[in-house]
Amino acid sequence: MARVKDLWFKTVTDSDGALHRERTARHGKGKRWLAVWTNLEGREQTKAFAKKTEAEKHGSMMEADKARGNYVDPNGGKTLLSALVEGEDGWLASLEADPSTRQIYERYWRVHVKPKFGNREIGSIRPSEIRSWVQHLTKSLAKSTARLVLRFLEHLLNSAVDDGLIAKNPCAAKSVTKPKALKKRIQPWPTERVLSMIGELPDRYAIMVILGAGCGLRQGEIFGLAVDDVDFGGGVVHVRQQVKLIEGKQLFGLPKHDRERTVPLPDSVAAALQDYLARFPACEITLPWEELTGEPRTLRLVLTSRVPKAFNRNYINRFIWKPALERLGVIAKDRPTRKLTGRSNQTAREHGMHALRHYYASVLLDAGESIKALAEYLGHSDPGYTLRTYTHLMSGSDGRTRKVIDAALGSEDRETGTEPEQAAP
Repeated sequence: MARVKDLWFKTVTDSDGALHRERTARHGKGKRWLAVWTNLEGREQTKAFAKKTEAEKHGSMMEADKARGNYVDPNGGKTLLSALVEGEDGWLASLEADPSTRQIYERYWRVHVKPKFGNREIGSIRPSEIRSWVQHLTKSLAKSTARLVLRFLEHLLNSAVDDGLIAKNPCAAKSVTKPKALKKRIQPWPTERVLSMIGELPDRYAIMVILGAGCGLRQGEIFGLAVDDVDFGGGVVHVRQQVKLIEGKQLFGLPKHDRERTVPLPDSVAAALQDYLARFPACEITLPWEELTGEPRTLRLVLTSRVPKAFNRNYINRFIWKPALERLGVIAKDRPTRKLTGRSNQTAREHGMHALRHYYASVLLDAGESIKALAEYLGHSDPGYTLRTYTHLMSGSDGRTRKVIDAALGSEDRETGTEPEQAAP
């Protein structure tokens, strides 16, 4: 229960056992009355007031807020954001995510959030500061990335709200507008370009195009495809893992969204794959599973380098994929003055290996495949996302609409809903 303490007087017992009041060293200095209560962890919390009634009211409010589940620690806002995020008990350490996602969040924190707000008390961060910070982000980052960084900070401060350290999240203020990137319509590669890439790439790498365009696999899933996951007799490919790159080191992990799936294996892709394996037999590759310190797992991969090792996306993107695009004239030749790594190597992101998945989707939709089936084949967790991404590729809908309306309204003998005129006598 809450109580009130008098800071100016104290009760003492004299030598004969009588009680009387004495002035404290603080008498006449500062606020006299101290509200005392316990927080959710059972630790005492205090706040001083000039009037006793104000202290009593505050203590009662704290107890009521605890009972209602609305308690906010008055001193919680003094917590530094870095103390909330870092350390053994911090947000990052408790994050349940795959290594690649954790690596992204750690970069958001280290590069964008910590320099601005890391040494700030969380209760002092204002929406106006966040608005200014977001404007600064959009000058150096794509709007879609700036939006993700803002969402990351919002997650951090949501945890502070959940812990009762602050009452509300400044990122959620109506005045804080989230950056909106212009949604570009995907323009799938024409079949001629897909075939040209197959012919342009060296024999060891051309199968990447066939698997991407013919089965809709992601780059990491192509690199992680094991020969035991290919069911030639059943005509399917089981997508069970991918090759990830964390801190420059490779590991095996589940496909995106931790969703294994099965996709059809077209006869043409099966034939190309069998021919490829005859020339480049599958090799056993051992990598840790899910974490860099994870249990080693050995798989017979379809695609391996000459060493042999699993394909490394940094090497493939920079030295295999991009030069082929340049030779075909798809992108202009780029001679960077500094060393670039990873995805930044691709001058035009829309022409990365992900373009093969868009091609796969466009071919299936043009043939009348359902959105639900396409979402399953692509490994999308939400068919609605698939629909929003590819709805403009669903050809023929306008023509079908015209035919349906013409069939309903185009007959000359249709009833008009009015009585026919009487024949003239």
